[in-house]
Amino acid sequence: MLKTLSVRGAREHNLKSVDADIPRDSLTVITGLSGSGKSSLAFDTIYAEGQRRYVESLSAYARQFLELMQKPDVDHIEGLSPAISIEQKTTSKNPRSTVGTVTEIYDYMRLLWARVGIPYSPATGEPITAQTVSDMVDKVMALPEGTRLFLLAPIVRGRKGEYKKEFKDLQKRGFQRVKVDGAYYEIDEAPTLDKKYKHDIDVVVDRIVVRDGLETRLADSFETALELADGLAFAEYAYRDGEEPKDGPERITFSARFACPVSGFSIAEIEPRLFSFNSPHGACSICDGLGIKLIFDPDLVVPDATKTLASGAIAPWAKSIAPYYKQTLEALAKHGGFTMRTRWDDLDDAQKSLILYGSGKEDVTIRYDDGHRNYTVDRPFEGVIKNIERRWRETESSAVRDDLARFQTSAICEACQGHRLKPQALAVKINGCHISEVTALSIAKAHDWFGNLPDYLNEKHKTIAEKVLKEITERLGFLNNVGLEYLTLARSSGTLSGGESQRIRLASQIGSGLTGVLYVLDEPSIGLHQRDNNRLLETLRNLRDMGNTVIVVEHDEDAIRTADYVIDMGPGAGEHGGRIVAHGTPEASWPPNAP
Repeated sequence: MLKTLSVRGAREHNLKSVDADIPRDSLTVITGLSGSGKSSLAFDTIYAEGQRRYVESLSAYARQFLELMQKPDVDHIEGLSPAISIEQKTTSKNPRSTVGTVTEIYDYMRLLWARVGIPYSPATGEPITAQTVSDMVDKVMALPEGTRLFLLAPIVRGRKGEYKKEFKDLQKRGFQRVKVDGAYYEIDEAPTLDKKYKHDIDVVVDRIVVRDGLETRLADSFETALELADGLAFAEYAYRDGEEPKDGPERITFSARFACPVSGFSIAEIEPRLFSFNSPHGACSICDGLGIKLIFDPDLVVPDATKTLASGAIAPWAKSIAPYYKQTLEALAKHGGFTMRTRWDDLDDAQKSLILYGSGKEDVTIRYDDGHRNYTVDRPFEGVIKNIERRWRETESSAVRDDLARFQTSAICEACQGHRLKPQALAVKINGCHISEVTALSIAKAHDWFGNLPDYLNEKHKTIAEKVLKEITERLGFLNNVGLEYLTLARSSGTLSGGESQRIRLASQIGSGLTGVLYVLDEPSIGLHQRDNNRLLETLRNLRDMGNTVIVVEHDEDAIRTADYVIDMGPGAGEHGGRIVAHGTPEASWPPNAP
């Protein structure tokens, strides 16, 4: 096996036909002046060729999904491994991407809460226990007499597939109807499903009308439904034509696992997807899992409180040439007892509320004159905020949306309080904390929390959680070791600096446990306090000791002295650089008494 990575005749950018022999399975630092050719050698030559060769080794089908890098200007490179570049760039601008999701720690946390978490009732604060068939029957019998219901068993929930075999098996067992993606069908008339899309399939176990004497039949039907759907059943209201609500039929969820007898709060299933804010099964329905929502800010709608209504205090309406908005404000002024020449900051709170949030149920007389006709209307005024909210919601013009976006700001979602998840997910706790409370801890505190968690678990839960906790604490330890203990797992990836993103990817690579890989890093110590530098260097040594070749572009003296091999580029920058001026071990290239 080759023991060196040999580069011959590298001429990329300002490199002057550089030849270099880099030891494999070692930590090599490439240093030199800015512009001397460090990155040209490390990234644009060695990494680019390693990545290009790896992609070329894949099938033609796989290559179409990957970007094929251009062959660098080099005569020959020998001893290359599959290459991974860890550069200084923001990981992701996606608002759904967090430190926890990027490092995969959140995936393990979802699994931990799904398997060890205990659901609590938001109403009583007590642990939620499983519903018995008797409890389910009592709840249905408590409905008004004559209530019509479908008793459904959800056998498929948000999964891809065709399910032809399942339909045949159901038909053999005597079932006649199914509900597929929101519509009812006879089983032999069920539509052909596209296996590339997710589907919901419910089996109609029984159709019932609530009346006395139904208990025995209902109990048998519930037992059948629970058996089919692994402890889950729905009682869906049956509506006559034209009576069904716009947002779909109302359902009562029954679970043989978790339900609160006091409030009726129930959790259909506790699976990892319940804790995912990127899945409709777990994301808050109000903010769609973002934790924030855009609102129209009164301070942006009225940016200058010294202006009058006549001089354009209401910014969204100020530039309109149509008389509609001016005439509306004149009517509001007459109704509220002020004038168009009154400064905004001289209006009282009730007058400001009338303009911004409307008149409620109180009618306002508004006279309109559009140049063709005059007419008067008496109706409640919706308010400027609601007016621009409605325009934002209803318009199909991107120009109008862009214009109105100037008056929006982000605010924490009132429904989930910024936690991104449904109430059902936040009701599941471990050691008194739901999953979002732990992601809000700093990485250092989260490491301690998970490290101490086994002391609070029973023997059964300890056994279940052992391997998951090991993965979580190891990954948190890697993040600690690269100097990121101050971040939280809930921190959005788009707000990280380039150096923070680079060190997160470095910690993720250590967690992946790969060996025989060529890693190329770009100044990982930048922005790092000197006290954290030793921990970073120890991390790089660990990466090397796992059987990888690590090449680091770096100026830091400690990193240079720690390296197994050093290449110094120069002697100048730009056209005056591009040559290797020194190479070898740090002791040979830079004696201990050197300045």
